[in-house]
Amino acid sequence: MSAPMPASTFLEALMNEGLTVVQVGDWRTRHRNHKGPWGPVNGVMIHHTVTEGTVRICRDGCPELPGPLCHGVIAKDGRVHLVGYGRANHAGLGDAGVLRAVVAEKRLPTDNEADTDGNRHFYGFECENLGDGKDPWPDAQLEAIEKAAAAICRHHGWTSRSVIGQKEWQPGKIDPRGFTMDSMRDRIQDRLK
Repeated sequence: MSAPMPASTFLEALMNEGLTVVQVGDWRTRHRNHKGPWGPVNGVMIHHTVTEGTVRICRDGCPELPGPLCHGVIAKDGRVHLVGYGRANHAGLGDAGVLRAVVAEKRLPTDNEADTDGNRHFYGFECENLGDGKDPWPDAQLEAIEKAAAAICRHHGWTSRSVIGQKEWQPGKIDPRGFTMDSMRDRIQDRLK
């Protein structure tokens, strides 16, 4: 368990990992902290957006789900758009057993409960993809996912076992669809070496 890093440290960690970062407006102070605490943080969660042109949506949200909907949006060209920092509406309720496994950096159990607040415990990245299994994941985007997750893991001293997909956290979710989280964790672990 760790305290969330300051926003300036987060930005620096991403840039030090070689990412192209786009700072969107007042991202450092856009959060949902009034709805509950952010932290201790235990991992990184990867999502797909199901839409195109998602930076504004992820920053502002919608009437039924106010933004920010993540900390960063990873575009197909590999750029990371920072849209919020602090508690974000991305993880929702998920499985306490999965959180325990992430904390212990152990093999993940099947997610069959929705009883634990994930917005408190995870950094979140929405990745631009339709999530239909046909929309491609360009190499630049996959590399950016790898780098963003590795940057956070490197800062906190975590292994790649602290990186999960929403489909591994919340029953019924399918994202990210189009690559496996095991293959992404392998990439992240190689980068951390």
